[in-house]
Amino acid sequence: MRQRPYLLAALTGAALVSPAAAQIAPHAGVEVATDERRRGLSWSDSQLAPAAWARIDLPAGIDLGARVTGTRGDPRHGGADAVIEPTLGYSRLAGGFRLDGFVTGHLFTGARGSLDYGELGAGASYTLGPVEAGAEARYAPSQRAIGGDNLYLGVRGRVGIPVTPWSLTASLGRSSGSVDDPIRAARLRPTGSYRDWSVGLEHITGPVTLALVYTGTDISDDAVVVSPYAALDHAGDRIAARASIGF
Repeated sequence: MRQRPYLLAALTGAALVSPAAAQIAPHAGVEVATDERRRGLSWSDSQLAPAAWARIDLPAGIDLGARVTGTRGDPRHGGADAVIEPTLGYSRLAGGFRLDGFVTGHLFTGARGSLDYGELGAGASYTLGPVEAGAEARYAPSQRAIGGDNLYLGVRGRVGIPVTPWSLTASLGRSSGSVDDPIRAARLRPTGSYRDWSVGLEHITGPVTLALVYTGTDISDDAVVVSPYAALDHAGDRIAARASIGF
């Protein structure tokens, strides 16, 4: 399968790091959302989605992590029960900017057929007081599981409300790419290239985060797509709540 080299790259990269080079910092957390929404699309059949994650910060700005999220038999991913996402990342500070890069795999358990795929990404963010702004690019090279390739470009922002635990968040993005198989390409782009956006409110107290987020897309409500992966009824405007705790 073409997606497996992404996972192998992550494991190989971790093995090359000397355990004696510097302190290793572990992190973990659990989360539950009323709907797992990504780029304006539901990944959990619009149902409650539990998740857990772990990350190890290694020397030289490298981190190795994994996230497991319940997908609740979502037709977008062939009825998968969950998605496991191993990630190898790198970050550094440069002139006040935080620069990030990563490679990740999306591995679906219980899916009908081979639907795993890999993705690369890079981003930059800048923080000034309570304001943070960032941009990112995520690219999934052409793979059979997604019927071509997929490019996501996005911007995001966060504004903390002074002397309170509240923050306002917002994002805007666009998904595009080539199509080799229109049936499977509808997984990530139900009707072709589209835009998504979000506006949210977060409350952070210590390790606990509570959030309420509105997400939307410009995908037409009148579109007709024959692909069983499109799940168009879960691609419209939604409000989802999320609670998480980190360790």
